[in-house]
This record gives sequence, C-alpha cells and structure tokens, in this order.
Amino acid sequence: MFNRFLASIGIGSANIDTLLEKAQYSPGEEVRGIVRIRGGSVEQRIETISLSVMTEYIKESDDNKYRQHGEVARFHVSSPFTVQAGENRDVPFSFILPYQTPVTIGRAPVWIKTELDVRGGVDPGDNDRIDVLPTAQMNTILQALDRMGFRLRKAECEYAYKLGGRVPFVQEFEFVPTTQFRGQLDELEVIFYGGERELELLLQIDRRARGLSSLFAEAMDMDESFVRARFSNEQLAAGPNAIAHQLSDIIGRYC
Repeated sequence: MFNRFLASIGIGSANIDTLLEKAQYSPGEEVRGIVRIRGGSVEQRIETISLSVMTEYIKESDDNKYRQHGEVARFHVSSPFTVQAGENRDVPFSFILPYQTPVTIGRAPVWIKTELDVRGGVDPGDNDRIDVLPTAQMNTILQALDRMGFRLRKAECEYAYKLGGRVPFVQEFEFVPTTQFRGQLDELEVIFYGGERELELLLQIDRRARGLSSLFAEAMDMDESFVRARFSNEQLAAGPNAIAHQLSDIIGRYC
C-alpha cells in the first residue's frame, strides 16, 4: 500500500525513454520509434501514450516579446494496458510529421514530447530534440530565392493565429535582396504552407521608400504587399531556375 502511495506521487513509478529511428526528418515524412517503459515498484495502469510535436514561437504582449511552447500535433499511440512492477516493455509507434512543423533553421527548436497517462499517478514524460529539414519542394523555392540574390537574414516562429491554420503560429523566413531587387525592396518575408501535391507561399513584399509619397506610405505601413502564390509539384520539378523566373515576375509587379 505504501509503495502504491509513493508511486502516486511519482516515487518509484514507471519511467519512459523514447527512442527514435533517426534524428533528422522533413515535414510529411514518417517518424518511427519505440517508447521503452520500465515498470516501477508497483503495477500501474497506463491509459494511453501520447506523442506531441513541439516547438517554440514568439508572442508579443504589451510591447514585450516572450517565447512560449506550441504544440504542432498530438498522437495517441497505445490503448490502455497495465505495466507490472519491474517490467520492461517496448511500445512501437509511427506517425507522419505534420507539414506545419517548423524547419529547424534559426531559433526554431522542435522536439517530440512523450507522456504516459497514468491512472492515479504522476505522468512521466520524455523530450527528444529532432532536426527538421526543408522538404524537396521548399528546397526548390529556397534555391530559387538564392539565385535571385535573396539572402536569408532570419527564420523565426511567430504568433499569428489568423495565418497559422491548425496552429496559432507561422514560421517566417526573412530575406534581404543583394542583387536583383536591391534598392527596390527592404526585405521579403516568406511563409510556407506545405502539402502533398503543392506548395503555397505567402509573400510579404516590403518596398523601399523612394520620395515623400513612399516615405508616407512606409510610415502608414502601406509599403507592404501580401501575395499568395501556389506551385504544384509538376511546376517545382522544373527546377530552381524556372521557379526563380516566376517569382521574379510576381515580385516585380509590386515593386
């Protein structure tokens, strides 16, 4: 009885360790691994094992910015079961890494958070960092922007519940022009909306002030244009040079 009481407050209860098949993934890729459970001093009823894809994003409030954790998605990977005292058990799992998962460029950490829902006890947990690489679709766009002379200045996740869809944040890639649009743009911000068959971009085109009217527009935040562009997998297969020409035409309309 005393051991059961200790387990209920987290002393001598079950422990977990999540083992992933690898440490690098791209959005849309299958994540596989096992949750290794080591039983404690008494048997415990496990209601479910949940895996959450987590990240951090910046939220602004009262002119202050702070970082907070955001859940991209949660997956339940087991039905209820009982783990005996001292028992070792491996629970395999697999899930598709959501397309909303940020790429780990700049200050955008991503980790898999594992939790056991233990009846009448403290839920043990485990956190495992992963690297998230751009998809082939995203790489084509990034290479196209590079060939257009855009240099990546920063990439951050920011609170934007109207733009994030299923999550309250988006990952913004901020570029500065070094050749083609130098002198015409202050910066270009890009948000990726991935999918299985196409890639959608939200472009924030920030024009450089020229003359009094442009200075007035800049002061009133009227120098920015928001443009959506969609590229199918067939279009992206044409390569970075073809995409660079299309992006150049799109951006050029707003300079």
